[in-house]
Amino acid sequence: MLPFALFTLLTALVVRDWPALRRLDVAVAQRLHGFAQDHPVWTRAMGFWTDAFAPMPLRVAALFLVIVLAVRGARRLAGWVTATMVVGGLLGPLLKLLVGRPRPALPDPVAEASGLAFPSGHALNAALAAGVLVLVFLSGVGGRPAATRPVTRVAWYGGALLIALVTGFSRIALGVHWTSDVLAGWLLGTAVVGTAAHYHLQREPSGPGPEG
Repeated sequence: MLPFALFTLLTALVVRDWPALRRLDVAVAQRLHGFAQDHPVWTRAMGFWTDAFAPMPLRVAALFLVIVLAVRGARRLAGWVTATMVVGGLLGPLLKLLVGRPRPALPDPVAEASGLAFPSGHALNAALAAGVLVLVFLSGVGGRPAATRPVTRVAWYGGALLIALVTGFSRIALGVHWTSDVLAGWLLGTAVVGTAAHYHLQREPSGPGPEG
């Protein structure tokens, strides 16, 4: 799978501290840090967004979705959402420990975050949530009818993409992650969703019938 292959390549470059990638990370971090210092309203907006779509609120939203699906009898789909969020959520901290990359150390930081940097947990969980949103409501995963109206599809895709992209970007804008941390989170989240969806679809019964 392409996202997983790209994530593996990016991880290798980070572990080896590839000079070109390091220069890119530092250049972006310094540029955005200067902008954040000069624009406090922008910084507060990024802070609000990064808190609203942090891993824990997204997990709570996913739990609510799981409960709704289970109540409606879509237990297989509820299990898929649970597995996707749990597996993806556990991979992030494990990889942080394995890679051991420190966060940016910027002068006069506009935000602070604890722990290690690679991959970004915010970007990873936002990608997981966005993937779940799209597959559950649009792609007919688990036998649910897919949305067919173009406006509806565009709205769901756009909303999911916005959550993933802005949440990841907010971590770079606030100076608590390198660009490659966020890119890795997006790639890993996409890989997990794609793998889980493929496995789930392989187990789907052929033909109509109630779930569960």
